[in-house]
Amino acid sequence: MEKKRILGQGAAAAWPICLGYFPVGLALGVLADQTGIPFWAVGLMSVLVFAGSAQFIAVAMLAAGASAWSIVATTFVVNLRHVLMSSALAVFLPGLRRRFLSLFAYGITDESFAVNMARFRKGRWDWWSALVVNHLSNLAWIVSTMAGSLAGQFIPQGALGIDYALTGMFICLLVYQLRGRIYVLTGVVAAIIATAWYLLVPGNSYIVVASAAAATVGFGAGRLARRKR
Repeated sequence: MEKKRILGQGAAAAWPICLGYFPVGLALGVLADQTGIPFWAVGLMSVLVFAGSAQFIAVAMLAAGASAWSIVATTFVVNLRHVLMSSALAVFLPGLRRRFLSLFAYGITDESFAVNMARFRKGRWDWWSALVVNHLSNLAWIVSTMAGSLAGQFIPQGALGIDYALTGMFICLLVYQLRGRIYVLTGVVAAIIATAWYLLVPGNSYIVVASAAAATVGFGAGRLARRKR
């Protein structure tokens, strides 16, 4: 019964993520197919990388003829936000074995982080249910990207707004996290810094810079608010 409860809780929390991953994964698979990346390589990329934004960037850079080192460096910078997400979740995972933490860390994405963090804060959310969320989402992503790769020749690029799927998902995640004035302030600061940095500095460093700066501002605003109370 305990295993069924854990699986049921995790699946109930994961299904919106899985549902959102399918159009995004299909879009990635279609773009990868049109770039000339074989079916097996798309699946291998999803298994080893499991990061939607990094995979989109890698596919675009491959299409542009970028070097392997530049692709690795760019995706590394883009994925540095996972350090912040992992640090935030580590508070709720004390005293666990490294094997479990490694398995758990592999499945952390923006979406699973948002869902698990919200439930950990509310309480009555255990590590195993969070792990189910991570890896059901992982499975949905792998299946959808491979399906998109196989069906790529039949789906025109941009059909049915599929190219907007990733942007739409991140907007939903942002709204889901806005639980007070400080969160709104943090989001606004991140948007302003990211936009300005993107316009002034070439490359994808604006993601990391905006995330770190906005998180610092949000943390400072939170401490100031607590002192006033």
